Formats: sequence, C-alpha cells, structure tokens
Amino acid sequence: MTGEATAAKESTGGRREQCNIVAMPETSPASKTSTCHKTVRSGTIYDFDMQERRRESLERAEKLKAELGDEPITGTDDRIAYRFVKRVFDFAFSAAVLVLLSWLFVIIAILVKVDDPKGPVFFKQTRVGKNGREFEMLKFRSMCVDAEEKLADLKELNEKTGPVFKIAEDPRITRVGKWLRKLSLDELPQFINVLRSDMSVVGPRPALPNEVATYNDYQRQRLLVKPGMTCYWQTRRNRHSITFDEWVDLDLLYIRKCSAWSDFKLIVQTVGVVLTAQGS
Repeated sequence: MTGEATAAKESTGGRREQCNIVAMPETSPASKTSTCHKTVRSGTIYDFDMQERRRESLERAEKLKAELGDEPITGTDDRIAYRFVKRVFDFAFSAAVLVLLSWLFVIIAILVKVDDPKGPVFFKQTRVGKNGREFEMLKFRSMCVDAEEKLADLKELNEKTGPVFKIAEDPRITRVGKWLRKLSLDELPQFINVLRSDMSVVGPRPALPNEVATYNDYQRQRLLVKPGMTCYWQTRRNRHSITFDEWVDLDLLYIRKCSAWSDFKLIVQTVGVVLTAQGS
C-alpha cells in the first residue's frame, strides 16, 4: 500500500521548507523516500544540501577575506599607466569585436524579432557605473516586453541573496532569449558601452540603481572602478551558489589586484565559459 504525506518544517530565519514523504511497499529495499520541494524566502534557497552549501560558502568567504586583507580599497585613479593601457585595449578590442561580429549581430537581431515581433531588438536599462554615474546599458532582448512589470510577482522566488534578483527558470525569458543567455550572446551589445567608455571589458558587473541604493559603505567600494563585461564572479564555475557578500568580496579583490595581466587572464577564462555554454 502506498501513501503520501506532506510535512513542513521551519528553517533558519523563519523560512519554511516543505517535504513530500512517500511511503513505499514493505517489500521495497527502502520503506520510505523523502523528496524535498525547495521553498525560497528572502533571497535564500534551502534543500537537502543546505548545510553543506553553507559550510562551503563560509570557507570561501574566509579565504576571500584573508586575501583581501585589512587595507582600504583605493581604486585605480592614481595608476595612470594602467588606466591608459586598459582604455586603449578596451577601445581597440571592442571596436574589433563590433566589426568582426557584425554579421552575428544581424543574425541575432533577426532571431529576436522573429521570436517576439512586438518588442525591440535591444534591451536598454539604467545601470550605475564608476563613482555612481548612471548610464544606459545595452543587451540583446532576451525577455518578454513586459518583463519589468512582471518582476514584482516573482520577487519571492528570488534564488540570490542581497539586492540581486535571479531565478533558474525565469518565465519571462523568451525561446531565443534562453539560448542567447546560455551562450552569453545577449551581452554582446555591451561592447558598444565599452566603446563609449561607460564600461570596461573587465570589471565588476554594473548594478541597478535600486540595488546600489541598498549598499553599505563597504559594498559601495565596487563603484571605485568602471563596471565591466566580465569579472571574477563571471568565471567561477560555482557562481550560481555564490552569495552577494562573496560576490562583493570578489569584486573588491579584483580592484585591489587588477593589472593588465590579470585582465588578460580573465578575458581568456571568460572565452572558455562562453565556449562551454555556462551562461544562464
């Protein structure tokens, strides 16, 4: 005889975790199996591996803090030679990409328009750059036209900590958009932002104004340099399990240690991430 019972238990911080417990026949090697359905509250997701993930997160955070040290982050304003080399590279590299991949831009534009004729090809969104300066960031549109309006209904499903919003199966993503994100092709128009000097090829990812509004003094140090198309977080294989605090620490570690060589290595690693379709 088989039956099913539903159990709910409180997890840390008043969040609830629901489990369906299915009773198996007595002749079965296991008389009961338990399947947990993950419930998301306040930006944190809980499941069977919660404790292990928390332990790994704490270990990563401790190592990051040790690497960062106690010295204040000063940015790169006094590193004139590095900033000059970085800007020359950004301009030359982004111009080359825009020319050499112009054919790909045309193909993607057609696919976006055919998949969802109602909306524009490009998605424009206000982001915050160096020293809090706002700019309009470009992407190939990968979501439905009213994605921003639908966001409020999805807030409680957030799988990220902090002010960042992200869910694995976002219902607002279009069919073409799903593949654009998987292959990281939706980010290509940001080379226009790099050409305009709004962004750099390498640097902390640009945040939304409402996210920056919640930053404390420590987190605001992310704004000491130009935002970038790729960073330490983008190249981490476990980036989907990285908390917002770890993300900030990774950005600050980049700002402290950035150099022409480290930028080059991050670009090479990002190419590997793109070629192996690790986007989301």
